[in-house]
Amino acid sequence: MLTACGGGSTETAAVVANPTPARGTLLQNPPGLVTVTAPNLLLKIGASVDRQLLALAGTPLCDIAVFHIRYQTVGGAAEPTTASGALMVPTGADARCRGALPIVLYAHGTTTNRAFNIADLNDSANAEGLYVAAFFAARGYIVVAPNYAGYDTSTLGYHAYLNADQQSKDMIDALTAARTALATPVVPLTSDGRRLYVTGYSQGGYVAMATHRAMQAAGMAVTASAPMSGPYAMAAFVDQVFAGRVVAGAPVVSTLLLASYQKSYGDIYAASTDIFTAQYATGIESLLPSTIARGELYAQGKLPQNALFSATAPDPAFAAVTPATTPVSLASVYARGFGAAHLITNAYRLRYLRDAETNPDGGWPVASTGIPAASPALALRQALRRNDLRTWSPAAPTLLCGGSADPSVSWTNTQLMASYWSANPTPALSFRLLDVDSGATVNDPYASLKRSFATARDLVAAVAVAQGATDRGASAVSDAYHATLVAPICLSAVREFFATQ
Repeated sequence: MLTACGGGSTETAAVVANPTPARGTLLQNPPGLVTVTAPNLLLKIGASVDRQLLALAGTPLCDIAVFHIRYQTVGGAAEPTTASGALMVPTGADARCRGALPIVLYAHGTTTNRAFNIADLNDSANAEGLYVAAFFAARGYIVVAPNYAGYDTSTLGYHAYLNADQQSKDMIDALTAARTALATPVVPLTSDGRRLYVTGYSQGGYVAMATHRAMQAAGMAVTASAPMSGPYAMAAFVDQVFAGRVVAGAPVVSTLLLASYQKSYGDIYAASTDIFTAQYATGIESLLPSTIARGELYAQGKLPQNALFSATAPDPAFAAVTPATTPVSLASVYARGFGAAHLITNAYRLRYLRDAETNPDGGWPVASTGIPAASPALALRQALRRNDLRTWSPAAPTLLCGGSADPSVSWTNTQLMASYWSANPTPALSFRLLDVDSGATVNDPYASLKRSFATARDLVAAVAVAQGATDRGASAVSDAYHATLVAPICLSAVREFFATQ
């Protein structure tokens, strides 16, 4: 450091050792490499995921060079950290696998596995990595797919779950690092075609939309985007959950979300017992993601498997939504979210519901402004407003895909997003809405995909009935709906959409 002014010292400035690298710096150069041939990819798909994927993905055109990249990024509180991900580069003799190829920037769905690495296609639990390899990399797209900060080799001690600012920065930093890797001799490609497509599923659908928004604000070119089954309208979505529409997997999602916002903003609660019941409060902030399997966390009593709220209403005024019973098709899902050993205290649920009454969302349950409440009092609702993606419209072509009976991420998210865009058109706005669980219309470009979804759904139900299910397979369909049934259909639609942009 320089001495005080006027001291006349001849000391030189100290050299700062190991300065923090800039965001997007590729930290391992050259990155690690695994090559997957087209025949081997088919074998991996056949062994690990539903056979329907084989037909929808089509025959692989390309072998794939899969690189594990590490890069510099930031955490939810803007602290420097590292993250990792996959760079999948098509190779092979086919002309569609060589030259300057387009990039698909892909955001993955929720996982509790701290060691998750989407670049590891040998991991039998990494179905999503196989999905993006089969649908995009094996068909001539470069794929950049972050693991997110907090996973794999990341030095961050938590995951900034559904934090729009951090997660979009993470995606952009992964892309920057990947483009650095593409310019190195070890990667069998010298450049991309400067066509950039952004997509992702579930949590990744939200991240994809947040990333498109951030890139657009920064003046970065996006060719097209296709968020799938994401919780875009965060404020309305969580309002619905507290109002009794408890989605499947709610304890896991709530734990990740509350820890993320507490780490990012520091004001969600003063003590964990302000929100969490005593039996789960200790250590809850650092519980997820974890190297312990989700089933073992349930067995150890670290998390409830289903019960988010008490089966006793926090006030008689809310008895009718403890649980919610409409829509009828999802009533059984909502009911599982209530029980004796529940995660969230009744006192906090009541505080939330009172705030939602006083400061209602503009899109749900009554449509008014179409956007989140302007001035919610509760810190969590303030954080949700901050991370809600309404009030933004894309300037590049966009496809929204999902299923209207989704028990994990309410279809209301997609409806509210589409409603906002329709009510606030801009000259550049161009979007399509696809509900794969709907009937085909006249000249419907997605008619065959909707039929494929219906066939797969009916097959799941039939198998369950054959195995003794007494509910005509409804529970089996609900369990498979989000990750197994909707995801591959939407991926197929997204690939078709990108091919026309």
